[in-house]
Amino acid sequence: MRILANLPEGFFQYPALKDSFQRLRNRGELRLTSHNLTEEILPDLRWADAVIMWSWPELTEDLLASATRLKFVGHLDVTQRAARTELAHGLAVSVSRGGFSPAVAEMSLALILNCLRRVSHYHGQMRSGEERWVDRFPDDIDPSERELTGARVGVIGFGGVGKRLASLLKPFDCELRGYDPYVSEEKMGEYAVSKTSLHSLLANSEIVILCAASNSGTKRLIGEEEIELLSAGSLFVNVARAALVDTDALIRRLERGDMTVALDVFDMEPLDRQSRLRSLPNAYLTPHRAGGICASVVRIVNWLVDDFEAYLDGMPRSHTLEDWMLNGLDL
Repeated sequence: MRILANLPEGFFQYPALKDSFQRLRNRGELRLTSHNLTEEILPDLRWADAVIMWSWPELTEDLLASATRLKFVGHLDVTQRAARTELAHGLAVSVSRGGFSPAVAEMSLALILNCLRRVSHYHGQMRSGEERWVDRFPDDIDPSERELTGARVGVIGFGGVGKRLASLLKPFDCELRGYDPYVSEEKMGEYAVSKTSLHSLLANSEIVILCAASNSGTKRLIGEEEIELLSAGSLFVNVARAALVDTDALIRRLERGDMTVALDVFDMEPLDRQSRLRSLPNAYLTPHRAGGICASVVRIVNWLVDDFEAYLDGMPRSHTLEDWMLNGLDL
């Protein structure tokens, strides 16, 4: 087999992935590339029987028409258009982006607890020597600090992240609501989540977590109207993509000072040094770190290697594109 691994260079230098690439070498001739452009990848794609890659360069109709040897594609992520094109060409396609879900769900929970209990706020005060100790308990406890237990929580997007987050929230006895047009009421019910409309979820939740997929159907899903539905004192967490939210409208709401956000994603990354978000005291910011930990990297590559080996051995694959789509995990 001729196997092409087209990934950022860091993947090939990462010690924890050494065994993963050795497994591919055991199955055939392995070529390592880091192409970003269509014209760059074309010669190697023509050579390959199988390719493991991220979502770029997108495998278009023209590219696949030239890649006559290609039979298997393993994606860390894939666009809707590329997914349809690859399936139409009869390729065996596997997608491993669900491997980020455990880390993203845990980060969501960490951001929720941090904001409710003001952990990073207190840490910053202690570092600078500006902390305020409770002198007259309980009269001078900050009323903005509260617990997660029993809170009304809304989860927007009920794919891998949403499901895992619902499981993590179970010990907190939260009142869980979910919005995802691709997931049934019965499936949400398995996680003790009540399916509801987007507007009802926003209006009736103390905490809202956005973890839906980013595509043409979800662009600006949370616009000015939706942001105004968030109740005073609410917490809004975005670990999905910034494109799902009208950032300007969100900033205007934050400037009123009656709610809090935790954002891990931004319209422009790195975030502009002069961004208004950096100066808002009710905006907690992290630099797109939700899913990007070592465990996620190893998982998403190994899932594709597992599926490739299963494909060669004539065995069922665990991360097929078809299963991803059938399970309502929207691309």
